[in-house]
Amino acid sequence: MTTNFKNIVKAATPHQLQTTKYSLQAAANQSAMEALIASYVPSFFYIPKPLHDHKTHVTKPNFINFHQSSPIPSWSFSSSTYKKNTPGPFKVFTISSPPSSSSTVSTENTPPPPEPELETDNKEEKFDWFSEWYPVMPVCDLDKRVPHGKKVLGIDIVVWWDKNENSWKVFDDACPHRLAPLSDGRIDKLGRLQCAYHGWCFNGSGDCKLIPQAPLDGPQVHTFKKACARAYPSVVQHEMVWFWPNTDPEYKDIITKKKPPFIPEMDDPSFSKFWINRDIPYGYEVLLENILDPAHVPYAHYGVMEIDQPPKVKVDREGGKPLDIVVEQLDINGFSGKHLWDSAKFVAPCTYYNYNDPVAFQSNILLHGPPPAGTDHKKKKLVEQQRMLLFFFCIPVSPGNSRLIWGIAKNFNSWNDNIIPRWIRHIVSNIVVDSDLHLLHIEEQKIMEVGPANWHKACFVPTKSDAFVVGFRRWLNKYSDGQINWGVGKFSSGTLPPTPPRQQLMDRYWSHVVNCRSCSCAYKSLNALQVVLQVISIVSIGIAAATKQSAIPAIARTAMASMAVIGFAASRLLAHFIYKNFHYHDYDHTLH
Repeated sequence: MTTNFKNIVKAATPHQLQTTKYSLQAAANQSAMEALIASYVPSFFYIPKPLHDHKTHVTKPNFINFHQSSPIPSWSFSSSTYKKNTPGPFKVFTISSPPSSSSTVSTENTPPPPEPELETDNKEEKFDWFSEWYPVMPVCDLDKRVPHGKKVLGIDIVVWWDKNENSWKVFDDACPHRLAPLSDGRIDKLGRLQCAYHGWCFNGSGDCKLIPQAPLDGPQVHTFKKACARAYPSVVQHEMVWFWPNTDPEYKDIITKKKPPFIPEMDDPSFSKFWINRDIPYGYEVLLENILDPAHVPYAHYGVMEIDQPPKVKVDREGGKPLDIVVEQLDINGFSGKHLWDSAKFVAPCTYYNYNDPVAFQSNILLHGPPPAGTDHKKKKLVEQQRMLLFFFCIPVSPGNSRLIWGIAKNFNSWNDNIIPRWIRHIVSNIVVDSDLHLLHIEEQKIMEVGPANWHKACFVPTKSDAFVVGFRRWLNKYSDGQINWGVGKFSSGTLPPTPPRQQLMDRYWSHVVNCRSCSCAYKSLNALQVVLQVISIVSIGIAAATKQSAIPAIARTAMASMAVIGFAASRLLAHFIYKNFHYHDYDHTLH
């Protein structure tokens, strides 16, 4: 038998030997995982509750990609068995170094080994997208006088303030009468939500309190169950309205059993917070990938923002460099990890936050680490107490559309929050979003062409900097079959909307300004100022033209003419400023 085995080995081709080696590697590493997870620390303008453990079974090794050219790092990890809701050992994901040339099997003139598929284990627990809390909007951007229409997870909802219960309510955005949108309605003088179509009124529980067309002495049809609006469970946490996307009565008190993700720093009064929200014309998956990817910042946002200090030796103009990223835990609830001095956590489906301690803040660059040598003890202690948190809430809206609510919470240098108007900081933050918006929209279209389930085959991600992105895709594949569950309805197919013209794609007014109270107020004020300047210009010209030369001194006439010219020029400059910062600001990478 031994002789036969030797003869078989001698007769084997190099390709067969190589394939055999990969098979043996796979068998020896049966507990290996195909992905790392990394953390992203974008700083838009300025730039922990433990996860529950769930039993995880890894059935086969998975690799990112292989090419027959120079060897790349292989992905490996150590694993431990998880017990549901029981703290225990966690997984640590790392990247091993490339094998030395002496131990590398030659791949010359040999096709690469077959790439193992990233399969979903059907025995694993599946993520239920309709049994989670979703953030809707920051309270600071909601007007209590009017209802607000929003879409989350493909569901049209209306958010309104119930002054009788002194709380925010979330209803299905359809009147039970003829399905007219309640978001087009009003809050009546009794504090009820009134449909603008036929005047039906609803209280905070969704009960119909008035049907004007029903006779007062007739049947009390407004008390029928079919006359009630569909009310979703809702709560305010971290100064945001959250809702539970299920109107079944069994979830009426779901807040007593399950709460939205809690971030201690966001409820700490010693932390000042900066908020911004924007509707994004690409999907939740691509949005979250982008948030988790720090390596794109010096390139996609060149000249707009910086994170971290540049490398000592630059390989290009932008200063890209290797990033050391490690994921420490991944389960159905998300993952946590580290990126150098930063800790990060993704709590499925929407919440991602990154916190630094200690941190020093200077200009628009984050500088980390201990204070410089020579710093006195009092100042050193002050720096050590400084904490900063970057938070991101990535909300699935519909296929090809998402909403991003993000900001910063910090317990130092809060004085500038009261000096710099919020809308000015939003202008800078929107430039960051615009600088890679078109790239990501097109990227999503290409991903859909190959199919989300084939993402790991279409994309080549060999470095640590993509670890969180790969980890998120693995989480999505493992617990949700590689895509969002939109439920049964018009979005169940997941088809993306067509690509609009670039100017419409990157429009700021409908994606942000109308949804932001600060920017909306500034927009109205600046437009009013523009009209005032135009009036001053016209009036000055009229007075100078209508008055006889002898009635006004030459100096006064010249002053009026100058005022007219200055007023007109200022109005045109202001119009350009308004358009560029509140409507459309293109970012051309070829010219940066």
